Amino acid sequence: MTTYINDSASEYRIDEADGLLSPSLVIDRAIVRLNVAKTVEIARGVDRLRPHIKTHKAPAVVRLQSLEFGISKFKCATIAEAEMIARVAIEIGRPLDVLLAYPLVGPNVARFVRLIELYPSTTFRAVVADRKGAQALSAATIDAALNRPIPTLVDLDVGMGRTGIAPGDDAFDLYTLVARSRGLSADGLHAYDGHVHDFDIDDRRRSTDRGFAELDLLRTRLLNQGLTVPRVVIGGTPTFPIHAERELSGLECSPGTCVFHDAGYATRFPDLPFRVGAFVLTRVVSKPRRGRICLDVGYKAVAADPPNPRVELIGVPDAKIVSQSEEHLVVDTELSDTLEPGDALLAIPKHICPTCALYQWAYVMEDHVIVDRWEIVARDRSIGV
Repeated sequence: MTTYINDSASEYRIDEADGLLSPSLVIDRAIVRLNVAKTVEIARGVDRLRPHIKTHKAPAVVRLQSLEFGISKFKCATIAEAEMIARVAIEIGRPLDVLLAYPLVGPNVARFVRLIELYPSTTFRAVVADRKGAQALSAATIDAALNRPIPTLVDLDVGMGRTGIAPGDDAFDLYTLVARSRGLSADGLHAYDGHVHDFDIDDRRRSTDRGFAELDLLRTRLLNQGLTVPRVVIGGTPTFPIHAERELSGLECSPGTCVFHDAGYATRFPDLPFRVGAFVLTRVVSKPRRGRICLDVGYKAVAADPPNPRVELIGVPDAKIVSQSEEHLVVDTELSDTLEPGDALLAIPKHICPTCALYQWAYVMEDHVIVDRWEIVARDRSIGV
């Protein structure tokens, strides 16, 4: 049996899908390679690239990025993700560099320091967004008697309004505090401009440039005061090509979603040169009446944060989402007469990042054949530390 309504000519299909569980995550490895190659090309080299791993959370993707493309710097959002990268570094015998781009609070401060102790061959970097956070991280390094300071970036809010500090006087003072704090070393500036989602590329460029201009003013002020700013880590997938054009020493672009891409970004940002490489395998479970099918891709199988339609069904262009519950997706389509319970389809998630976190592992296909299985290790909040 072949997905995509038995259309053997389809670009997106799986041959011999009968034995595959549904719903399941499916990754096209060849497309992932193309997407990674494109990020390196846009960044103009791996030195200007620090991809975010929050989308895939999988050791296999880190291995692919590192061994096949020479990427050694990564960005993550959780301690579990940071530890996963450190484990991959040991496995492949290469030093890797990890930025945990999330403010450390509560027990996570000590967890992060413990991570540094357990994986001395990996470089770990942190961000801080306020004086209390910087002081707590400094105190933890002193208590642990670490033999090297923690490279620490100041997290800037350039419009997202989520974490970070506005790039003004308070950010200048915070950076100065980091520079003089025991156990820390001032390592640069971090900013995520996820609020920029203009459809038109020219509008997106103007929005992106406004946020960057504020950051760059702060950077220049710090340099004029004799402080070092070794790196600027900035951007997500929508703004990545814009930042990659900048001629700035220490620039590191940090796209994430583009490794798999999804229906949401493909629709909102058609200028992005990436291809969808992640799907959910789903099956018809019922035909309650003529013109209607029910699939097993409920919102426990695909990210529930965007409104419906949360998936695009490949080969069902007239699909109308009627309802979605935990384990069911009800769809009206004129193609219902061609489908029977048990028939498999591929669905493109609208938001791939939280979709990946719903699965323990993913089927991996190449040339329409399942060839491997990748574990989504860092979907857990803790994998050791």
